[in-house]
Amino acid sequence: MTVSPSVFLRRIWLPLLLLLLTAAAPALAGSAVPGAETYVSPDRGKGRFPLVAGGQAAPLFASAQDWPGVLRAARDLQADIQRVTGRQPALSTEKAPAGQQVVLIGTVGKSPLIDQLIRTKKLDAGGLAGQWETFVVQTVDKPMAGVERALVVAGSDKRGTIYGIYDLSQQMGVSPWYWWADVPVTPQKALYVLPGRHTLGAPAVKYRGIFINDEAPALQGWAREKFGGVNSKMYAHMFELILRLRGNYLWPAMWGNMFNVDDPQNPVLADEYGIVMGTSHHEPLTRAHEEWKHRGQGPWNYQTNAETLREFWRGGVRRMGSRENILSIGMRGDGDEPMSQESNIALLERIVADQRNIIAEETGKPAEQTPQLWALYKEVQDYYDRGMRVPDDVTLLLCDDNWGNLRKLPKAGEKPRRGGYGIYYHFDYVGGPRNYKWLNTNPLPRIREQMHLAHAHGANQIWIVNVGDLKPMELPISFFLDYAWNPDRIGAAQVAAYTQRWARQQFGPQHEAAIGDMLARYAKYNARRKPELLDADTYSLTNYAEWPTVMADWQQLRQQAEAVNQQLPAAQRDAYFQLVLHPILASANLNELYYTVAQNRAAAKAGAANTNALAEQAKALFARDAEIKQRYHALAGGKWNHMMDQTHIGYTYWQQPPVDKMPEVLTLPADKTTALAEPTVAAAANKAQPVLARPQPAAAGTGAFAEAGGYVSIEAEHYSRAVDAGGVQWQVLPDLGRTLSAVTTVPVTAPAALPAAGSPCLEYRVQLSRPGPVTVQAYLAPTLNFPGGPGLRYAVSFDDEPPQLVNLHPGLVADNGNRPWEQAVAQNILLKESKHTLTRAGEHTLKFWRVDPGVVLEKLVIDAGGLQPSYLGPPESPRHGAGTP
Repeated sequence: MTVSPSVFLRRIWLPLLLLLLTAAAPALAGSAVPGAETYVSPDRGKGRFPLVAGGQAAPLFASAQDWPGVLRAARDLQADIQRVTGRQPALSTEKAPAGQQVVLIGTVGKSPLIDQLIRTKKLDAGGLAGQWETFVVQTVDKPMAGVERALVVAGSDKRGTIYGIYDLSQQMGVSPWYWWADVPVTPQKALYVLPGRHTLGAPAVKYRGIFINDEAPALQGWAREKFGGVNSKMYAHMFELILRLRGNYLWPAMWGNMFNVDDPQNPVLADEYGIVMGTSHHEPLTRAHEEWKHRGQGPWNYQTNAETLREFWRGGVRRMGSRENILSIGMRGDGDEPMSQESNIALLERIVADQRNIIAEETGKPAEQTPQLWALYKEVQDYYDRGMRVPDDVTLLLCDDNWGNLRKLPKAGEKPRRGGYGIYYHFDYVGGPRNYKWLNTNPLPRIREQMHLAHAHGANQIWIVNVGDLKPMELPISFFLDYAWNPDRIGAAQVAAYTQRWARQQFGPQHEAAIGDMLARYAKYNARRKPELLDADTYSLTNYAEWPTVMADWQQLRQQAEAVNQQLPAAQRDAYFQLVLHPILASANLNELYYTVAQNRAAAKAGAANTNALAEQAKALFARDAEIKQRYHALAGGKWNHMMDQTHIGYTYWQQPPVDKMPEVLTLPADKTTALAEPTVAAAANKAQPVLARPQPAAAGTGAFAEAGGYVSIEAEHYSRAVDAGGVQWQVLPDLGRTLSAVTTVPVTAPAALPAAGSPCLEYRVQLSRPGPVTVQAYLAPTLNFPGGPGLRYAVSFDDEPPQLVNLHPGLVADNGNRPWEQAVAQNILLKESKHTLTRAGEHTLKFWRVDPGVVLEKLVIDAGGLQPSYLGPPESPRHGAGTP
């Protein structure tokens, strides 16, 4: 396939350069967060603490009086050191340590040894004591009699110490995904900890977690086969993963599952590990909805069955005891449905008041001393908007639209709540306009842009994300929890570096640039239209060579993924297949299936001789989908059997088909075809260069975009000039969106302002061949009206004409059945228009004006009368005198 110079530069030379630069880097991966410190090395150096050296591992000590979860994590550290070096250190919890070099692990206030080090000023408690989930790792000289030097891992509280332990493990090269994705370690003969005080500080978001949901058939079938059910044997691995990722919060699987009932060890083990438990937004006071189905009496209706419901909820709080939980309060209808039309705000407020009385009575302390949340999910936000309120200590859990677009955020300058605000987000969803459960379709740049809005508006008490079956959401889960810890460490320009560092953490430095790029591209391509929504008609076969170009992108990605697979050592291939190769092979194959079906139908319409051959090819691709799934299920001796059982082909409405269904293809009798054959899939794809779907970054201000074919198409980041004003600046969001990148303004909390002379705007130089009417189409990320009010706005003008205001949200409501919203999330774009009349041909300046914060521009298209229908819009126009960027 022919490759353009810009594609060659970005995809071949740049990864090669990065490969050369990283070849000499330390072999240990450290943190995935850009700019984070790497403090463990395989090399000896001045002042470095020998964790393992000369064939000996420094012994570990943790007080038996410390938290059980700390002692358990210390045993994990013992095992991790052996994984990496083959040397297992001794671990003592009773006898005081002795020796030249020892590792001391403990929690302030729970470990007499750590407290003694603080009292004797051997360990500085500054920035540690009294903090939330904070740790330090540092060397202390002569900590006690008989010990020359100690490496101290100290935490401000239970999870602080646990995070310090697991941070040391990550620094040694043990991925948090070592079990869940079979990521092997790179063996080391020695490990040294660099001098200094190593800490990540306190987390920005207090509670950071995941929600296992929509877990049938995949996770349920897998857990049943491997563990006998969704039970404590399975959850032990999940708890450990969450802690290794520095999360602390879990909503457990709920489809036919009862966390506290199915296995009584589930809540006991969660508390021992240090996991804060919750239940989903419609399961009050720790009671799984399935419990009501099994044990409830009468209707799920507070107007007619209040006493029964109160006793049901009371049992949930009593069962909780003193274990860490965030209690969901409020009430939705039976089965996560809206409550009846008769339900009113007064009734819901009475429900909350009664639930809080139960909490106070059963815990023996004021209700405000038990963490609670009220989820403003779907219609519950309407109750809030109509005036319903809950006590100030309750966290208001704000929600997205189930498609990654935040519905509501606190208003700037609003009075702070004692309970604060949180976010419930989605990487997976069952509902309209279509389920999406199969593969990762969540590009990190968009996650970061939306969660940055949340952070900037102060919604930092709880972040929880629906991750479906957990696999295959490994990368976005890591990112979500890393970003929650310190959002300021990962700016828009650092997202690509994060992905590369994450790839390095799993596979080492040799292929980090290539793997990072592939991970970003496959999520980007899948987000154009989620696989469950994809069909033969998604892209145009004829206009702008759209289908062939999209297919060329996937083919190139598949070839690159397979090439790297061949270069990896055998020990890494199971992990690589799970994290990289499988989603690329499966997604590329699905796109090729629908592309072939589209070709088949077009060929049948034309009576082409290759109609039947294309039908057979489509059937073979459908069969290959099942083969790719079986290859996944055979990994690691069948360890992940059933994890890819989710159906994804043959949707006809929002709900999934029970089995994958082959798309309809057409065949013709031999005497009904012409001698002319249509191009084959491979030939057509290879003729198209991926300039439409993957245009390249270019310097601003290098010529005017020239009209060709009756349109001008411009990627948002290719402006000729960005005008900043009034403390508002334009910011490129690299790789966000369906084609190239996006542009927005910061700070995202700056107030709205109508355009005026000198207001913030982007300028684009364009060359038009004739005067007359034109339409400007703005391709915008499907951001919702999170501030409230009439809707987010921007403005457009040519040259010196008055700017035209355009509102993103007239008629758009984030609810099933609302056509504008369903179209926006299905296409992952909001397409808005403004109409203008130009009095002359030649060069003009198109201006895109900032009005409201949060508007994210991806692309501009000027229709001068020749624009043809397409899904992604036409390819970017050439620049006058500069060629194609």
